[in-house]
Amino acid sequence: MSDALSRALAQRDWLLADGATGTNLFNMGLQSGDAPEFWNEDEPDKIRALYRGAVEAGSDLFLTNSFGANASRLKLHEAGHRAYELSKLAAELGREIADASGREVIVAGSVGPTGEIMGEAGNLTHERAVEMFEETAAGLKDGGADVLWVETISAPEEYKAAAEAFTNVGMPWCGTMSFDTAGRTMMGMTSADMVKMVEGLPNPPLGFGANCGVGASDLLRTVLGFAAQGTERPIIAKGNAGIPKYVDGHIHYDGTPELMAEYAVMARDSGARIIGGCCGTMPEHLKAMRTALETREKGPRPTLEQITGMLGGFSSDSDGTGDDGPTRERRGRRRRG
Repeated sequence: MSDALSRALAQRDWLLADGATGTNLFNMGLQSGDAPEFWNEDEPDKIRALYRGAVEAGSDLFLTNSFGANASRLKLHEAGHRAYELSKLAAELGREIADASGREVIVAGSVGPTGEIMGEAGNLTHERAVEMFEETAAGLKDGGADVLWVETISAPEEYKAAAEAFTNVGMPWCGTMSFDTAGRTMMGMTSADMVKMVEGLPNPPLGFGANCGVGASDLLRTVLGFAAQGTERPIIAKGNAGIPKYVDGHIHYDGTPELMAEYAVMARDSGARIIGGCCGTMPEHLKAMRTALETREKGPRPTLEQITGMLGGFSSDSDGTGDDGPTRERRGRRRRG
């Protein structure tokens, strides 16, 4: 394929993605409960600053401020009819910053979950989910996104609906799930399950992987789980900057730039080719990650004990596959850097 992400992956061993959207916007004044997507229209300079922060820190790609820009989530703010419009604005602002960067920077159109439950346990039909994802995707495409990027998905049904919608709009895409419950997604998917699902799609993603979840250690264990399946598809790792802690009325993440630099190198060595951060990851983290990836040679895949020794213990003894038992080393204390 001749799309920007495929070209970059063909030329480079790894790509640096961006960091947090929400954490950065809250630091700019976004209030809890507000829809960040409204800022694409009301505070465009702050969204430009969000994107520019990632680019100037060395990111090769960044996600647009459109995570919740679907009819289901926006209807909570009486704006369900604005999904296309707000998605298009998010991508247009991203295209502006990428084109002004002086190098090729990939604009990835963020597509988050609908917030509704699919399958027998829920009320959201496949057809309606595809329709909502397609509306968001069309806005991102028309706004200039290079690639679509569905993220933080828990249910295979929703992942498949997004894939179908992206096919309908004719865009390349990537997709990550969030593994946050004893090595599984909220709906029970394991790393092995995801590889099997991805490879069985009629329109598989350019890259797949994990984002958010618990901490960096857990995410790397999931990445190792992907790699163990023998996939040749590029793996994505976007881990949180440490563990969230409630301090003085605000959520803070305890991951230092030094810790995230170690995480980035370990993610690369574990098999990831697109490496970024999620919640709590700021430009200073990205700069340290970029420097580490550029200056440290690739090494062997780390063991679970090496991961916990460097980044801290896992949140659960199992990765969900049933192949690993509890060990004392896997419950080691977090290293603060």
